[in-house]
Amino acid sequence: MSTASTSAPAEIGVIGGSGFYELLEGAEQAEVTTPFGDPSAPLSIGTVAGRRVAFLPRHGRDHEYPPHRINYRANIWALRAAGVRQILAPCAVGSLRRDLGPGTIVVPDQLVDRTSGRVQTFHERGAVHVPFADPYCAHGTAAVAEAGGEGVRTGGAMVVIEGPRFSTRAESQWYAAQGWSLVNMTGTPEAVLARELAVCYTSLALVTDLDAGLDEEESVSQDEVFKVFAANTERMRSLVLRTVELLPADRTCRCARALDGITLPFELP
Repeated sequence: MSTASTSAPAEIGVIGGSGFYELLEGAEQAEVTTPFGDPSAPLSIGTVAGRRVAFLPRHGRDHEYPPHRINYRANIWALRAAGVRQILAPCAVGSLRRDLGPGTIVVPDQLVDRTSGRVQTFHERGAVHVPFADPYCAHGTAAVAEAGGEGVRTGGAMVVIEGPRFSTRAESQWYAAQGWSLVNMTGTPEAVLARELAVCYTSLALVTDLDAGLDEEESVSQDEVFKVFAANTERMRSLVLRTVELLPADRTCRCARALDGITLPFELP
């Protein structure tokens, strides 16, 4: 069972990443309980351009949850229980390509999972196999691209590592050799779980550093990551708010039909 205490449901969800803890001014707080425990924080729900938006800080209000300890299932379930059917997910990433330098915003179109030990699914019984060939919403990507114009790059694969440590140089060089573009610690299972609930999911990845394998003289530091994200927080916030206005009101994408023909072992929230 899920419960959400708010006067009106949301339709769009925003999951804030490192350094992105607030989005909406004057928002109401909604306490949501889920079968999987509590989400990272209460939802903040407000209105943007006539659209109801729910914001959730991925790592908690005070960044208390590291990537491998986030309750991803509770977060995604809580957003859907609040009415969310489209998610925008800002996140910090390292770059595996020199042409994607710090400050670049990228909307990836593919995902590679290199995590381990994380619960990847809502399905604990029954044979349920949800299509995931294209992990991100094409319509969400188009909305971000329109909102950001030349300031946004689209395409490329994001490899998600377990963390919380950064990659070794050898690992970073191997990821780059595969042709992957970005490295991150939270994209999985977040995107997977959204698909299992037929919720659109679009990643907005802010490059904070060149990953270790690209520069033999330097290595990634937490301080560097936080500084770059902080310098771009308002830019990311503006991009998210513009994108909210451009997301389609009626979903005709593949994400909305992800569960067609599938019998679920539970009721959707």
